[in-house]
Amino acid sequence: MKGLTDIAGILVGHASDYDGLTGCTAILCEAGAAAGGDIRGSATGTEEWDLLHPHHVTERIHAVVLAGGSAFGLEAASGVRHYLEHKGVGFETGAARVPLVPCAILYDLNIGKSSARPTREMGEAAASAASDEAVAEGAVGAGTGATVGKLFGLERAMKSGIGSWTVELGGAYAGVKVAALAAVNAVGDVRDPATRTIVAGARIARNSMEFADSARAMKAGVQSGLSRANTTLVVVATNARLNKVEATKLSQLAQLGVARAIDPVNTMSDGDVTIALSIGNATAPVDALGVAAAEATAEAILRAVREARTLGGVPGLKR
Repeated sequence: MKGLTDIAGILVGHASDYDGLTGCTAILCEAGAAAGGDIRGSATGTEEWDLLHPHHVTERIHAVVLAGGSAFGLEAASGVRHYLEHKGVGFETGAARVPLVPCAILYDLNIGKSSARPTREMGEAAASAASDEAVAEGAVGAGTGATVGKLFGLERAMKSGIGSWTVELGGAYAGVKVAALAAVNAVGDVRDPATRTIVAGARIARNSMEFADSARAMKAGVQSGLSRANTTLVVVATNARLNKVEATKLSQLAQLGVARAIDPVNTMSDGDVTIALSIGNATAPVDALGVAAAEATAEAILRAVREARTLGGVPGLKR
């Protein structure tokens, strides 16, 4: 299993700054993909989001960029556009081909160096590195500076990163796949949906690995120690053929996986978004694809914390 690159036509590349602890991830679909998006968080940073709306005139996009650096990280998308333009990929306008590249960012300025942000050059490097090999997970790309469990501030948080997973449908839909990639930077804790136990999250003390249970603490009156400094970014892709309306619905259904694996989630301090890509000719109903998308998303979130090693003084689970 390779994760998001299990979907033929999807390429993934990362660029990471381990000095500044930030980075970006380029998800290329050079032949074009029908796409839709959904926003549930309240502190979101995006670029070219309207391309995902069903009413937008364009039918297909050519890449998605996920980046750290808060709003500064949106610059990375310019590098991906530059890379695709030189390959002749884009929407034909008559005078030129214009690559259509939505971008979403997360906040990682509180770890590493706040002056380090993904640049146009970093975005181009991520696009150049994109391949159909298994997706690199953990503290890489947009997940380089990602953390979770920040209700009490970064000193009691845990390291997170990128995770990716694929679910294949069966029976009449054998061969249909839905894959997810998640960059997890939530204020809340990550829970295993099967057991509801906390896997990574806010700890009771800086030197402890016992979890405080952020949802319970929030109900008791604890306010977030890092307001607006969070966000979980998810891209799901399928080899089933969808139009933009259906892709938008798939992005909404994928959010159920975010809610299963993160608690609390979609808060006023998070900028949670999902983007769905359809690239292929397989056939399956959106509802069945949505069940798979939620499952793949939840597992990708779990992998994002399980594959993250300690960085910037923030403990990770990966040894």
